[in-house]
Amino acid sequence: MKNLPHTIIGAALAFACLAGAAAPAPWYAWVSKLDGKRVCSQSPLGPGWVRASGPYKNSQCVILSAVK
Repeated sequence: MKNLPHTIIGAALAFACLAGAAAPAPWYAWVSKLDGKRVCSQSPLGPGWVRASGPYKNSQCVILSAVK
């Protein structure tokens, strides 16, 4: 029981380090198979959509992101 506070502090620090390293999801331009409409989204919109370009840093799909 003497080591319990140290274990809790260690776990909290490890979690904080992992949470700080998280990055936002990239944005992609998607094109509709039905009418050719283009939209920008972070996730697939469904079977009727094809990923056209990306990844982008912003929701307007203007600033290209460097792929890691």
